[in-house]
Amino acid sequence: MRKYIFIGVVALAAGLAGCVVGPDYHRPNALPNQPLPQNFDDNSPANTNQGNWKIAEPSANLPRGEWWGVFGDPELNRLETLALTNNQNLAAAAERFEESRALASAANANFYPQLAAGGTPNSDINRQRTSVNQPQNGQPAGAAHTYDTFTAPLYLGWEIDLWGRVRRQSEAAHALSAASADDLESARLDVAAEVADDFFMVRTLDDEYALITNTIEAYQRSLELTQNRRSGGIASDLDVAQAATILHSAEAQLPELKLRRAERLHALAVLCGESPVDFFIATSAPAAATVPEIPPSLPSELLEHRPDIAAVERRMAAANADVGVAKSAFFPAVRINGLAGFQSIDSSSWFNWPSRFWSVGPSVQLPLFTGGFNRAQLAAARAAYNETVADYRQTVLGAFGEVEDALAAQLLLADEWNAENQALASSRRTLEIANNRYQSGLVTYLDVATAQTDALNHEQATVQLAGARLTAAINLIKALGCGWPPAAK
Repeated sequence: MRKYIFIGVVALAAGLAGCVVGPDYHRPNALPNQPLPQNFDDNSPANTNQGNWKIAEPSANLPRGEWWGVFGDPELNRLETLALTNNQNLAAAAERFEESRALASAANANFYPQLAAGGTPNSDINRQRTSVNQPQNGQPAGAAHTYDTFTAPLYLGWEIDLWGRVRRQSEAAHALSAASADDLESARLDVAAEVADDFFMVRTLDDEYALITNTIEAYQRSLELTQNRRSGGIASDLDVAQAATILHSAEAQLPELKLRRAERLHALAVLCGESPVDFFIATSAPAAATVPEIPPSLPSELLEHRPDIAAVERRMAAANADVGVAKSAFFPAVRINGLAGFQSIDSSSWFNWPSRFWSVGPSVQLPLFTGGFNRAQLAAARAAYNETVADYRQTVLGAFGEVEDALAAQLLLADEWNAENQALASSRRTLEIANNRYQSGLVTYLDVATAQTDALNHEQATVQLAGARLTAAINLIKALGCGWPPAAK
């Protein structure tokens, strides 16, 4: 009869094991009070994008490809490969991902019975003496006994997951593991973008340095010409002083450019996992990097590549599962406990078959009073979930804002660059006219100095804008989480 009662209890527990308490996960709306924007703001000054957008399905696991290839620079390709291989922040992120995978596997272990050998509370091999006054049938035993106990036990424990506590724990652990994988992809994207940004900044500083060097040579010739004119009585000491001032002002810019380049180069070395002491990049680029063409409309699916959105969404799923874990604490916990082994008072008969013993049966633990602990844990789990929902929505909003900013920068910087090139052409013409008029004795050197300063400013602005456009393209790729497919170009 007892056998059937035990089998019935186990069968009932197994039947209830299909129950899972707590809310099932459903991804909330990215914007609580309004739908997602159907397109980018058509009324913005940039009028950046006309493409339709849909609710994103985080797809950070989709391949991004070597997006930096759109810039067509072999040296950048080499540095990106070096950084993604040797960067120590990426190495740490990869280990965190491996840790999360191991923790997810550990959570799965709770689905199975746990079996352990040994570990008898009073030691497996024990010598003991009983008390003369030990109670025996309500009276003192009257005699003491000294004897040995040899025990070789096997312990079995298995929690029947009646209310889904173990399943919710596993669900949370796997969601956190997926979030860690997305964190790794996010770190890879950040490192690749930083490498590209630092690389093009070094290239821009090289171009600016070459510009200043060539300008200094031109200013040196102008100073020599002015000195010769002064010796001939044509020019004044003021003209010579102005020419020297312009020359030395240009020379003073070179140390600053060297310093800024050194700082960027050192940062690039650290990103690539190499010592900054002997780090260098090839200075002979085959051609100036070109800003990749941005299509007039980008497919909304590109935002789904953003790993930070995917990571925060997975953490939201994990927090939702934690609510179920906290809720399961209000329900009875049922365990199947088993004990078997050999026990004897003599080592010679320790493992004889008559020395065997065993016991098996269920145990039920029901929380009756916890001082409000379980309710507080449930409230904390729900608050943590609501926090992740807010983080998710903020991340999605931030993604839309970053894409808008990057697209606006692409358009407006292109307009500024075109206008600056026209201004540069005009300043060069102004300098040519000023030189001719000065050599003809029609104006003082002040007009030449003013034209030289203006022309140099426009030259530098053009170089800096070219670098800013490359940075804006990198920021757009980072904001999208990837580049864009060739079909979209």
